[in-house]
Amino acid sequence: MIRNETEYQEATKRIDEEKARLAQYTAAWREKGYGPDEIAALKEPMESFHLQLVEEVQSYERLKRGQIEEFENLHGLGQVLIGLRIARGMTQRELARRLGVDETMVSRDERNEYHGITVDRARRIVDAMGVRLMTRVEVEPLGMPGGQPAEPTPAG
Repeated sequence: MIRNETEYQEATKRIDEEKARLAQYTAAWREKGYGPDEIAALKEPMESFHLQLVEEVQSYERLKRGQIEEFENLHGLGQVLIGLRIARGMTQRELARRLGVDETMVSRDERNEYHGITVDRARRIVDAMGVRLMTRVEVEPLGMPGGQPAEPTPAG
């Protein structure tokens, strides 16, 4: 996950470098007489990495536009907190200042995606960013786990 502008700039630069490198390798493989299937197999790991990097860049760009993913049962809360900071245009340094903590603490927390964070701490972070995090509670019907209603028993 890209967490700041520096990482974003590095990732976009790396995408361009990887694209050029892939073109060079492809040309070299053709010169060596490799066939299309062999070249495709050789390119696959590089293309996979390239596509992953492109997705991370696109994800960061969505966050900058304020497009935050939903999460369920607090799974993904850490990514949402990071995304909210990015959407607010706030640096880790600024968030740390607002929280009254050292910037390294925010950096470490974000690297760990706020794993093990308390609800009170999450509330302080949201408040420091000046955002409202809304929740919706859905109570599942009684019955089997996962909300599946219990099977009716046959009469008899």
